[in-house]
Amino acid sequence: MSYVGLNGSVVRQDQAAVSVMDHGLLYGMGLFETFRTYNGVPFLLERHLKRLSDSCRLLGIHHQPDPVMITGWLQQLMAANGLSEAYVRYTVTAGEAPLGLPSGQYTDPATLLFTKALPPLKAALYTEGRALQLLSVTRNSPETPVRLKSLHYMNNVMAKRELDERNAATGTQAEGLMLTADGHVAEGIVSNVFFVKGNKLYTPEISTGVLPGITRAVVLELAEELGVEAEEGRYRWGALAGADEVFTTGSVQEIVPVTRLIDVEGASHRIGDGLAGPLTGKLLQAYRKKAGLYRHENNHL
Repeated sequence: MSYVGLNGSVVRQDQAAVSVMDHGLLYGMGLFETFRTYNGVPFLLERHLKRLSDSCRLLGIHHQPDPVMITGWLQQLMAANGLSEAYVRYTVTAGEAPLGLPSGQYTDPATLLFTKALPPLKAALYTEGRALQLLSVTRNSPETPVRLKSLHYMNNVMAKRELDERNAATGTQAEGLMLTADGHVAEGIVSNVFFVKGNKLYTPEISTGVLPGITRAVVLELAEELGVEAEEGRYRWGALAGADEVFTTGSVQEIVPVTRLIDVEGASHRIGDGLAGPLTGKLLQAYRKKAGLYRHENNHL
């Protein structure tokens, strides 16, 4: 039996419900954060909740998350689901309101907490890397000055459907890459993208409409600590093809090397020598040190 969190409580999944008049359902007015635990503790929780609270304020949703309360709630939910480590999703919906486009504030939001087992990620993924598939679905423009992690997720869903079709046809397990409408590199379906050229680190700037990822920000901080110059800008697909290293970032999979690029016609291009590059490895080690976890070859978290 699975359990979920609803408004601070832990309930059976089949008994959890929100109102049909919730504007998260009717108009997509809601936000979420995904993160993971290390040794049972949610990593970078304060940063995730800061992004969430800032986004709630922009959408007129009155919600100020309490990290202490959420940590305790999460521990209860993980125990109910028999999890010692977890993939976590925390969602805030606008709450119940009259039918029709709103002009006022949302004062009674609903909060949802979901957990599931972390995906089995083999150690080889972090040495041999994976492919990055260029998609024909483009990254849409955000509804706000900076992209929010909102319930408006159709763009990502359509990109994931295209990726699944391409992966099935080629037998790969690639991440998908979306470009902006004017052809600049944006981001992956569930990740931000970086590349390395001549000992310098590059990543698309926020103005391209990418999500300001929490792991993305940490990687830029770690690069500075390592004395690595970093640049945020606008880049074409060819910049990735000419890079020495490419990697993606995300809260659950951390820093994943990209060792092969696949364009929309199916042509494949190897990055470097086909293995994780040295800077990617240094950043991954620094990230895991920050998380308080060092992986071993037999660790499949």
